[in-house]
Amino acid sequence: MQKQDFENYLRQNIETPFSGWDFSYLQGKMLESPLPWDYRQLVESYLASAGSLLDMGTGGGEFLDSLAALPAVTFATEGYLPNLGLAQARLAQRGVQVRQVLADNLLPFEDSTFDLVINRHEEYDPAQVWRVLKPGGHFITQQVGGLNDLDLNAMLGAPPPEYFDWCLFKTSQDLLGLGFRLLHSKQVNGWTRFTDCGSLVYYLKCIPWQIADFSIERYLDRLTLANAYIETHGFIEFVSQRFYLVAQKPANIPVSKS
Repeated sequence: MQKQDFENYLRQNIETPFSGWDFSYLQGKMLESPLPWDYRQLVESYLASAGSLLDMGTGGGEFLDSLAALPAVTFATEGYLPNLGLAQARLAQRGVQVRQVLADNLLPFEDSTFDLVINRHEEYDPAQVWRVLKPGGHFITQQVGGLNDLDLNAMLGAPPPEYFDWCLFKTSQDLLGLGFRLLHSKQVNGWTRFTDCGSLVYYLKCIPWQIADFSIERYLDRLTLANAYIETHGFIEFVSQRFYLVAQKPANIPVSKS
């Protein structure tokens, strides 16, 4: 492929629309090693006994909308403005209000509001989660670890992301320090494979925090080498890291009167 043709091919991929948290464009082009747990099953196992629910970082509301039954009191938050309207439109039919959360991660809810707070791949302030949970309530989170795609940054000659030290043990320490009880947790390293270079640049467009200064022009030389590798080997592979944790706010914590 000629250099200009290759640039045009990459540009077509990076300009492909992306909204909500919908990665369907990458189906068959990006493959991930399976996790030894099922986030949906974890959530559903605690949802059955919850009278109130908060979904943090709901994206376009896709996951929350896919749950068959929701508590009568269900809210969601979203910090990314383009997703906020999508989530509000999608979840209105389920009777779910979506509130915007800004960079300070302050949750716009009263103390001790929720029986269950869920969070998949969303930044959060542990103290805020503690505050909005009722005594006896549960927090379930699945997170992307700091080692995730770190070798992708290295391959492109990009600096590591700011959160490269984020892991299960730091999360656990933060929650234990507030008084949470840790019930279940696991961390695993796996792999993410890309079968073409176009899907790789699309992926980086969707997760701009991985390489903050990413552009085709800035990283074209390394992308050209990556493309040659894929043409030879059929795919290029990077380390993925995921962890999950289920924590409980003890039931004997007094409810704040503030």
